[in-house]
Amino acid sequence: MVRGRDACWEHCILVDATKQKVRCNYCQREFSGGVYRMKFHLAQIKNKDIVPCTEVPTDVRDHILSILSTPKKQKTPKKPKVDKPLAANGQQNSSSASGGFQPNHGSSGQNGSTCPSLLFACPSPIAHLPVDDVQKQKQDVADKKIAVFFFHNSIPFSAAKSIYYQEMVDAVAECGVDYKAPSYESLRSTLLEKVKGDIHDCYKKYRDEWKETGCTILCDSWSDDRNKSLVIFSVTYPKGTLFLKSVDVSGHEDDATYLFELIESVVLEVGVEHVVQVITNTSASHVYAGRLLMAKYNSLFWSPCASYCINKMLEDISKQEWVSTVLEEAKTITRFIYSHTWTLSMMRKFNGGRDLLRPKITRFVTNFLTLRSIVFQEDNLKHMFSHTEWSSSVYSRRPEAQAIKSLLYLERFWKYAQEAVSISEPLLKILRVVDGDMPAMGYMYEGIERAKVAIKTHYKGIEEKYMLLWDIIDRRWNMQLHSSLHAAAASLNPSIFYSPNFKIDLRVRNGFQETMLKMASTQEDKMDITKEHPMYVNAQGALGTDFAIMGRTLNAPGDWWAGYGYEIPTLQRFAIRILSQPCSSHWCCWNWTTFESIHSKKRNRAELEKFNDLVFVHCNLWLQSIYQKRDGKCKPIVFDEIDVGSDEWPTELDSPAPLLDDSWLDNLPLG
Repeated sequence: MVRGRDACWEHCILVDATKQKVRCNYCQREFSGGVYRMKFHLAQIKNKDIVPCTEVPTDVRDHILSILSTPKKQKTPKKPKVDKPLAANGQQNSSSASGGFQPNHGSSGQNGSTCPSLLFACPSPIAHLPVDDVQKQKQDVADKKIAVFFFHNSIPFSAAKSIYYQEMVDAVAECGVDYKAPSYESLRSTLLEKVKGDIHDCYKKYRDEWKETGCTILCDSWSDDRNKSLVIFSVTYPKGTLFLKSVDVSGHEDDATYLFELIESVVLEVGVEHVVQVITNTSASHVYAGRLLMAKYNSLFWSPCASYCINKMLEDISKQEWVSTVLEEAKTITRFIYSHTWTLSMMRKFNGGRDLLRPKITRFVTNFLTLRSIVFQEDNLKHMFSHTEWSSSVYSRRPEAQAIKSLLYLERFWKYAQEAVSISEPLLKILRVVDGDMPAMGYMYEGIERAKVAIKTHYKGIEEKYMLLWDIIDRRWNMQLHSSLHAAAASLNPSIFYSPNFKIDLRVRNGFQETMLKMASTQEDKMDITKEHPMYVNAQGALGTDFAIMGRTLNAPGDWWAGYGYEIPTLQRFAIRILSQPCSSHWCCWNWTTFESIHSKKRNRAELEKFNDLVFVHCNLWLQSIYQKRDGKCKPIVFDEIDVGSDEWPTELDSPAPLLDDSWLDNLPLG
């Protein structure tokens, strides 16, 4: 049975080659007899004991029907055999010259005729084929060559999703048939240097733009159970993120002075005049290092990672006894469904193909989003576990399945599940906003306030119920997360400031003044801000035109200031710098094993420099791909339109940077 020759193999998989057993990709049924019987199943034609597929898409069914209805071509009479092996192979060799040498993988029959390899099958002659068929055959050959390269080198299939994949193929095609691929030596030497040079040129362009937008330095920390601690430094602004370096801080991770000096060196490298804030984790040593930094450089702000802090809020909420219970019960449901292929397939059949799990996000976010999915699929899950197809299956008789069915009809479970979803969703919305490198500074303060109001509303203003959750939020917000920068950003965000529901309290007013005093380094700037601020508050001049009013919600805050703030240029300059900053570093999913390899293995100087160059190039190409995937556009955020369940999160869209292979450093020439 040759799988590659039948279009039906796109819709089923081979389970047992000896019994020719195949499985349908849609309903998961298995049949013996090979792909021929599978066609009747997919075409929904009853034939003997074949059950028609109920899940096959209409277009697939129609395609298989057309295959079955097409009469088979008459076989051409075989040519007389030639006894001489050379004569028998002569035509084959001449017709497959472009396909390379075809190895003999076996023999069949008494005369010893060769059995062609299934993978390296000889291409048929193409001279007599129509132009379209010739082109298709060339395409098939090229596709197979690329596939063989992937298979032979164990390249992950996800590499085909890279934005650089098609770019590479297009560039090769532009060169024509005379193109020769780069050698092993050129890849690890001259080409590595050239791409590194391109990234440095991009760095220079970024620096010019930082004069207007400012930038944020991200400090991502990691440690293992062997007392190994690393810090990765990168710098981000609205048009992308640049990886700078990784540093081994083992033995110094609790030394605030050491960390301050390390962060200071990065700030000086980027340029103090460009840096608006530095984001680190919330360990005591990093917090103190941040305070030392702000004390020495008055215009800088230190901020903790907002994603981390909101995750800790969700963690604290999940520790409430009733929340912990309902989350654990939700896990038992998903654990059972996802542990069996048949139950998972049946669930997807009943809920329209949707998944319950969101495994690529952080643990506590995943727990609450999974619970949310279960609540939204309540009717479908109940229908599934009460359906005759389920009750007649072997799985329904298992004790854990019966316990889950009982749980699904337990009123207490759904009451607490709906309550947990209602109180967690406002925080998930904020987390969805700040989860990424997009400028979210202008929405952080309002997001927390909205979350508290939503929780209070859910409990109908009953203080003894909502205050417990408010205390959890305030403890993280006031002690770790909040800064005057968040308050100033809220007051400078036109979609929030001009909203009739926005309350300009003392914290907002004081936060704006503290921020302006820090950032405005000259007396002239302070005087200009004092004169210009009332024009913004009262929406005077260009800020009050019809276009500016529409733009408050249609434009990103920084873009709005760039377009309409020209009559108050000093306040415009500071507003753009503040509103162009992110709130988190958590979205950057580094593969820490790569960086551990840099700092753990003993290498000579030449090896270390080359490997550092490769890591620098690799990380920055990965970051550039993230920016290009989101089209490089900053979009306004409307809290009421955020759907945390259906929208993909940046941490789901962007795969972690893969582990780098350092075997190419072997026998690296010194000097």
